[in-house]
Amino acid sequence: MSASPLAGSWRQQGSLWVLTPPRPSALVEFIGGSYLAATPQLSYRRLLEALARQGLMVRAWSYVPGFDHQAQANEAWRAFRQARERQPLELAGGILRLGHSLGCKLHLLAPDNGRACSGLAALSFNNFSAERSVPLLAELGPRLGISSEFSPSPEETLRLAGAHYRQPRNLLVRFKSDGLDQSQRLLTVLQARSGDRSRLVERSGDHLTPASAGLRQNLLGSWADDPQRQREIDALAEGIQRWHAGGD
Repeated sequence: MSASPLAGSWRQQGSLWVLTPPRPSALVEFIGGSYLAATPQLSYRRLLEALARQGLMVRAWSYVPGFDHQAQANEAWRAFRQARERQPLELAGGILRLGHSLGCKLHLLAPDNGRACSGLAALSFNNFSAERSVPLLAELGPRLGISSEFSPSPEETLRLAGAHYRQPRNLLVRFKSDGLDQSQRLLTVLQARSGDRSRLVERSGDHLTPASAGLRQNLLGSWADDPQRQREIDALAEGIQRWHAGGD
């Protein structure tokens, strides 16, 4: 695939990376996962640029994951809110929250409980314990007397989502070869709420499908692109845009 006409158009605004198409119809507030989240404009470049080609303005939060996920959820929410206040937008499509892996959890923990958006697209929801996510912690923790868990814990995260999360429209995306995905557990919790309109779709790919092409192309050049991966990412972006624009 030829280079995106949006390439080179990223702008950094504090902890956010912003990509604005010529005539945006909606806003995407994106949070990535794991080490990929530190440079979303690179790691998730292909997916986010594909969304921009669909007419969606992108604001992607840059962070390094820690153990206090509630504090980081609050920080991301404030960054997005402040950006909206600095640059008020009148977009017919409203605001779509988009997360990958840990980023899904941080959106679920937002202080407004999902009220200030028109939907959440959660890719590869991951809610494992700290010891499962950080294998060295499981190995060294007992020897060093360290007992640490993410806050909130996996169980508490699901309880909070069921009790306080208020956004009814959620698109959960699971990739067929993703051994880390826990979307089904989240779907069960969300669908137990009154008025819920969440649904789960399955696509080909694995846990790194949303990020793989962007990072590899940035490091190795366009010759390293896998055309099939690019087609998967384009189809993913189109599916997210259609779901967001077309209701349920």
